[in-house]
Amino acid sequence: MTDSTEYTPPDIWTWDAANGGEFASTNRPVAGSTHDRELPVGVHPLQLYSQGTPNGQKVTIMLEELLALGHAGAEYDAWLIRIGKGEQFGSGFVDINPNSKIPALVDRSGDAPLRVFESGAILLYLAEKFGALLPQEPAARTEALNWLFWLQGSAPYLGGGFGHFYVYAPERLEYPINRFAMEAKRQLDVLDRNLAERRFLAGDDYSIADIATFPWYGNLVRGQLYGAAEFLSVHEYQHVQRWAAEIAGRPAVQRGRKVNTFSGDPSGQVPERHSAADIDAKMRKAA
Repeated sequence: MTDSTEYTPPDIWTWDAANGGEFASTNRPVAGSTHDRELPVGVHPLQLYSQGTPNGQKVTIMLEELLALGHAGAEYDAWLIRIGKGEQFGSGFVDINPNSKIPALVDRSGDAPLRVFESGAILLYLAEKFGALLPQEPAARTEALNWLFWLQGSAPYLGGGFGHFYVYAPERLEYPINRFAMEAKRQLDVLDRNLAERRFLAGDDYSIADIATFPWYGNLVRGQLYGAAEFLSVHEYQHVQRWAAEIAGRPAVQRGRKVNTFSGDPSGQVPERHSAADIDAKMRKAA
């Protein structure tokens, strides 16, 4: 597997939509909306606009974990944003996330709606709002945040780097696949060494660091991301495997992973979620 031709960059780069690969219809070099579209609003204080990608799963898992802990104020409406159809460029979505990336959350529980965008920021916001899944003691809190921000910085190498060139790029090229496979394995080793000494990423307690990391690296080692488990020899990371298996068994994780999904087995799809019953019905069918 080798590059067929060497690319010589021009003096000035210009955008050619034809070179965008699978996402050519939605990728572009400018921000802002492409069409007018108001966002729907449901009955709950928390309104989530997302899709069930790894970043989207972070927030739905978090919300389901909060509900499982008894935080009734974490009830939410989850609206599907189909990023493959460019719905993230609608004017209503851009108003709540100028970066046009899912997930985005609006909290309507106060005097005025409050927007929260970027998945890590949403997890931290919810943890502080409900006083849950983030340690209060300064040293433990700092360690949890260390790993949360580690994930936020590392996952783009796995998704936009390895995943893009291994699965989505117009051509499979040796150099970028090798480069990002090496980085993905280095990151798995970072996690594995940490989890050799701890039950969860930040210590003995499950936290937003685990919730953020599982949809990326947990799904990866469980063979549920990019079809790359064999290629990356994920069986080598035994401590990550143990951690991922424990988290995957949590009922709230299983529920959160179903929300804002619309492909695959219909019995597991919950394109929109407006009450616990929406997920309950799918869980019963899948049982």
